[in-house]
Amino acid sequence: MRKGSVKEVLAKIKYDPRENESDYYIVIEHRGAYGGIKKIPVEMIELGHGYFFVGEAQIPYHRILKVVRKDGKVVWETRKL
Repeated sequence: MRKGSVKEVLAKIKYDPRENESDYYIVIEHRGAYGGIKKIPVEMIELGHGYFFVGEAQIPYHRILKVVRKDGKVVWETRKL
């Protein structure tokens, strides 16, 4: 499941023509959200160096808990869970 960094996994999903980014979402730690987590479709994010962006919001990669395919398969998960 966990192969490489979360940034590498997201880059593969976003830029590999064999992948469809609309088939994936990320689960992040989000203060203020119900239950402290939030799901964001991968197609809504832009990758940066130490952060990813959702619109104008800049969010550090360490907030990502999981990368999940829409069929429920977890393709990456942080070790702190």
